[in-house]
Amino acid sequence: MYDPSGRGRVRSRRVTVLLGLVPGLVVAMPTPAQSVPIAITAQRIIDGTGVLIPNASVIVEDGRIVSVGARPRGFRGVIYNLGDATVMPGLIDVHAHADWHFNAQGRLHTPDDGETPVQSALAAAANAYEMLMAGITTIQSPGSAADKDLRDAIARGGVPGPRILTSLGSLSERSGDTAQIRRRVRAFKADGADLIKIFASGSIRDGGAPTMTQLQLDAACGEARAVGLRAIVHAHAEEAMRRAVDAGCNQIEHGLFATPEILALMAQRGTYFSPQCGLIFRNYLENRARYEGIGNYNAEGFAAMERSLPQSIETIRRAVATRGLKVVFGSDAVAGAHGRNVEDLICRVREAGQSRMDAITMATSRSAESLQLADSIGKLHRGMVADIIAVAGNPLDNFLMMRRVIFVMKGGRVYRNDGRRLMQAVEGQ
Repeated sequence: MYDPSGRGRVRSRRVTVLLGLVPGLVVAMPTPAQSVPIAITAQRIIDGTGVLIPNASVIVEDGRIVSVGARPRGFRGVIYNLGDATVMPGLIDVHAHADWHFNAQGRLHTPDDGETPVQSALAAAANAYEMLMAGITTIQSPGSAADKDLRDAIARGGVPGPRILTSLGSLSERSGDTAQIRRRVRAFKADGADLIKIFASGSIRDGGAPTMTQLQLDAACGEARAVGLRAIVHAHAEEAMRRAVDAGCNQIEHGLFATPEILALMAQRGTYFSPQCGLIFRNYLENRARYEGIGNYNAEGFAAMERSLPQSIETIRRAVATRGLKVVFGSDAVAGAHGRNVEDLICRVREAGQSRMDAITMATSRSAESLQLADSIGKLHRGMVADIIAVAGNPLDNFLMMRRVIFVMKGGRVYRNDGRRLMQAVEGQ
C-alpha cells in the first residue's frame, strides 16, 4: 500500500550556479551529502485551503515543506524563481484510470487484442507521465489489477508519474452473496489494495439503473470499514446513491441523476461526491472511432453520452451549491484523456459556475481529505510532503491558465521546470 512519505530528496555537498532560459532544464544528479534547501518563489501562492499569499516562497527540505511566506533573505540553497506564476499544491484526481489506452491499431485496448504485457505496461507508464507533467501529482485509479505494478514502480522512483492509490479490481452485483462479498473485500486488502471499488449501478450507456441490493452494499462497505479501507461506489441513479449512503460507503462516483434530496442527504452523512463535468463524455465522443463496436460503445451508448453532457454540468452546478456537500475532483480520465484531466476542472468553473478558488481547493486539500491523506498532501503548509506545481499567470483571473503548467515537484523532486528564470544556487551547506 502507498506510503505518503516524501521521496526524491535533492542532496549535494556543492551546488554550482545554473543560469539560463532553457525550458525543461534537467539538473544533473548531485553527489550524496547533506540536504540542500530549495526555495520556490513566485508572484503568488495559493495554499490549497483558499488562502492567497502574494510575493512569497515555499521552502523545501528533505522532500517536505518547512515554510511558506516571505521571500527568503540570506537563503543558502537552490532557488526556483518562477516570476509571474502561481504556485499551488499538486492536483489530486480521485478518479482516473491509469491503464486505459489505445493499442497500436489505434483502438481501445482490450484483453484479447493481442497486445503484449510489455506494451500495456509502457502505455500505462506513458499515461502516468502525461498526467504528472500536467500537474497531477496524485491519482486514485479504481478497478484494475495492473495498477499495482505501476503504483509500486512510481513509489520506488523508477517511473515518473503521480502517486497512485488503487483498488486492484472491483465488486458488483455478480460478486456473490454477502459472505462472498466480505471475503472478496478481505482478499483485496491482502493483495495490497488501497481502497475498495464497487459498482452499484449500470453504466450510463446502459441507463445507469441500480444493480446491487442494500444487503450487498452493506456487506461491501461494512467489511471495507472493518479492514480499514475506504469504499467508493459507482452510482448514477438516485436509488443506487441512496443505498450507498445508507450503507456508510465513503464516496459516490458520477451520480449523474443526483437529486437535490440525495445531495442534501450526502452532505448530512458526510459522504464525499466525485461527479464529472464533461471531459469523460467529450473524450468518448472525440474518440468515437477508437471505441465504437467494443462492448456497449455502440450507437445507443454514444447517444446516451451525448445526452448526458448538459446533465453532467447541471449535476455539478447543484452539487457545489449544496451546503456542506464535500465535492471532490475526479475526471474519470480514460484512454485519450490522460494529461487533459484539468479540462474537467475548467468545465466546473466556466460551465457549471464553481468559483475559481473553490475549484482549486476541491482539487487539492479537499480531495486529499477524501483519500485520508490530508496530513500529507493537498496543502502548502509546514510539514506537508512537497507536492508543488505552478501555472503561468493568475488562474484566479483567467482559469484557463490551469492548462499552462510550468513547474512540477513531487515529493521534493522536480520533474518539470519551464519557468522564465530557471534557478540559481549557492555554494555551501
